Amino acid sequence: MPRGVPGGAAPGTGPTPPQGLAGLPSSPPPGAHHSDHARRRPRPQSPSQLLSGCSACLFAGGRDHGRLSPLQSSGLRLPGSDWSRGFSQEEGARGWRRAARMEAPRSAPREREHAPTTAGSDQVHSWILVMSQVVSTAWRVARASVMTTLSLLSAILCYFRSLHLYLGHQLKWWIGYLQRKFKRNLSVEAEVDLLSYCAREWKGETPRAKLMRKAYEELFWRHHIKCVRTVKRDNYDALRSVLFQIFSQGLSFPSWMKEKDIVKLPEKLLFSQGCNWLQQYSFGPEKYTGPNVFGKLRKCVELLKSQWAEFSGMRDYHKRGSMCNRLFSDAILEYKLYEALKFIMLYQVTEAYEQMKANKTIPSLFRLLFSRESSADPLSFMMNHLNSIGDASGLEQIDMFILGYSLQVKIKVFRLFKFNSKDFAVCYPEEPLREWPEISLLTENDRQYHIPVF
Repeated sequence: MPRGVPGGAAPGTGPTPPQGLAGLPSSPPPGAHHSDHARRRPRPQSPSQLLSGCSACLFAGGRDHGRLSPLQSSGLRLPGSDWSRGFSQEEGARGWRRAARMEAPRSAPREREHAPTTAGSDQVHSWILVMSQVVSTAWRVARASVMTTLSLLSAILCYFRSLHLYLGHQLKWWIGYLQRKFKRNLSVEAEVDLLSYCAREWKGETPRAKLMRKAYEELFWRHHIKCVRTVKRDNYDALRSVLFQIFSQGLSFPSWMKEKDIVKLPEKLLFSQGCNWLQQYSFGPEKYTGPNVFGKLRKCVELLKSQWAEFSGMRDYHKRGSMCNRLFSDAILEYKLYEALKFIMLYQVTEAYEQMKANKTIPSLFRLLFSRESSADPLSFMMNHLNSIGDASGLEQIDMFILGYSLQVKIKVFRLFKFNSKDFAVCYPEEPLREWPEISLLTENDRQYHIPVF
């Protein structure tokens, strides 16, 4: 029996294989019309018919011209193809059917599916690359723009900040200049409520603060002082407080000033009494010595006389107040008036000293003054006490006595730090020779004086 022929059949005696592979429709004959080919499309065959066609095609391919069938050329080893193993024809058919079920659905669809998937993935990859490049370029451009904008804004802000500081400095300087030029720097402030002032100045719970609050309440309830006018704090404050009240109340000249021309007093001391030491007189912080001191003192005394005459002749209280505000806002005029008061005090001390040397009766306050080593005569009094007023110190109590006596006013001072003692309210001088007008001051430490308003 020849090998490779199942069932002992002779070669070439087997069944005739169908046309085409696995019963698939063959190509239309040449010259056939496309529509006729479409109408003649074969119907789908059954699996058995497909397997029969495949096996026949395999056998025919092996027989005809020594070529491999399509399935053989694919390298697939099919069951039943090896007839030397003695498999039956039925087993071979079953193997062909299994191979057809495994191979037929897998080959063509995969080939059809892989090509579009690969092309689509390439398109998606290209699109992602393009978009990433666009986004990267846009980000670089945006970042550069933002950095440039921030740098520009920073430079602008630095410029405007420096401009603001410069303009603020210039504006502050001009405001200060205009204030100094046009604003009145009042050395005596307007009236304020006494108890409000006390509450603002003495807030603590220390023993001194409690004592001051009780003293201010005493002034308010018992002495009927409702307001206070604060005075500029310097070494002229006592003279300023006294002179302001004399002018604001319109008090008249002292009697001795009416009898003598006070403008000629510097020359009188120099020529009549031989007070050459007057050249060492100091005008407060201005250390002035020399022969011109007499002319300068004359101008100060002349200003005091003219201003006093003007205020004493004015009957309108409000007009006197307005003039006081103008006068006590001019520092130059103020200091001339205070130096005139100092010279008036020196003149009275010199006159009392001449009377004491002539064994005449003098007020007790002058005897007390000359009993001190620092003021044993008018020269020592001027050098040790009077020249320092307005510069290094203010008026002492003995100076307050001399001031009251020289101006013929009774100066009543409320010494708040002496509350609940006999020295709470004192007068300078204590026993005035005549019925002199009274002016009032208040002090918290015998160094700083304010003006009470009843």
